[in-house]
Amino acid sequence: MRVAVLTFDGFNELDSFVASALFNRLREHGWQAAITCPSAEVTSMNGVRIHAQQPLEFAREADVVLFGSGIKTREIATDAGILERLQLDPQRQLIGAQCSGTLLMARLGLLQGMPACTDLTTKPWVIDAGLEVLDQPFFARGNLATAGGCLSAPYLAAWAIARLAGEQACAEVLHYVAPVGEKQAFVDRAFSVIRPYLKQSVE
Repeated sequence: MRVAVLTFDGFNELDSFVASALFNRLREHGWQAAITCPSAEVTSMNGVRIHAQQPLEFAREADVVLFGSGIKTREIATDAGILERLQLDPQRQLIGAQCSGTLLMARLGLLQGMPACTDLTTKPWVIDAGLEVLDQPFFARGNLATAGGCLSAPYLAAWAIARLAGEQACAEVLHYVAPVGEKQAFVDRAFSVIRPYLKQSVE
């Protein structure tokens, strides 16, 4: 499975790095997550400069596409040049977004008629885009998902892993990264959040 973790200038490190690391726990099973950017280098909201592992066009062919958030998302959401490079297919791909990444999914027309999750800062912008914003950390419908809050990254990754690799593989990934002494509680909590949407997806 190929995973595009969309990462733009001003990105939030937690969004991109946590999700990417979780997916790459399945590398021996053929999974590979790549930091996917519109330029060769991007700089985080805290000044961390990284090299893109894949260009933005990689998202078109990936099996999973996740939109991270950042402090420049409102600018990116009005950049037709960037948005035109993101020709995604929700019939074939799992597509998710975290925090302000939800605004980008909205601008691409992916969330029409669907409520969404986002962070408190981005909430009014997503409402202005015509969406209902939920007061919860995660929501999915079919192949589309959104999450709100920096530490909701594991929910997005877990949802995609459970959908495509199964719940056992997902539980193993979560168990590995969970804090010692809290591992089962961490796994159980994550599944309590995503499982209603896994059943929905199967139906």
